[in-house]
Amino acid sequence: MRESGTGPGPITPDGSPVDFYTLLSAGAEPGLIAGVTPPGGSILELGCGVGRVTHPLVERGFTVVAVDESPDMLAHVRGARTVLCRVEDLRLGERFDTVVLASQLVNTVDDAARRAMIAACARQVKPGGAVVLQWMPAEAQDRWKAGTIRTEGDVTIMMSAHEVVRPGVSAATMEYTHVKDGARTVWTQSFESLRLTEDDLAAELAAEGLRLDRFLTEDRTWAVAFTA
Repeated sequence: MRESGTGPGPITPDGSPVDFYTLLSAGAEPGLIAGVTPPGGSILELGCGVGRVTHPLVERGFTVVAVDESPDMLAHVRGARTVLCRVEDLRLGERFDTVVLASQLVNTVDDAARRAMIAACARQVKPGGAVVLQWMPAEAQDRWKAGTIRTEGDVTIMMSAHEVVRPGVSAATMEYTHVKDGARTVWTQSFESLRLTEDDLAAELAAEGLRLDRFLTEDRTWAVAFTA
């Protein structure tokens, strides 16, 4: 199984525990997206989840269309037009100032799905518009190690298992723990991730008429591309 998840509450088709994602803050991501979008512009957010990034973008005055394949995720989204659809199948017949593809979806091991998701970005961004995407650079994935722990607020996130299952593909299991008022809740999410270099990413984008322009964060996990 490439993706799976366990824990209380609904689990999405890709193994994401919905209730866990409601606990996370937006962080710096809305600011990154706003920085490449005209004031009051239109944003297509692919794989929006529970609206963690959607809501701050709406509050900043952007018009947002939020897309996800999980109705349980979309039920949490407010202030944006929502579309229930797989990213790779989306054909809205309209174009946006900025298209966002987050959650490292481009690192999927399914080549056809990855190309279809990038194609969805390309066909729905305006000429001269920005495609903002989150990915896992090869050098960062090479540092993955079981037992690595980080915290976000009152949530602990641990990579409980990791292995290279075949050349260029890693399998990992994340354990998410939330403790509040003495109650402890644990979710797990397992997935496979493709090792992508910068050249790989640029080539994948170029195949759909997009030009990798620059990285928006020091760790290079957020990038922006424009129509070639």
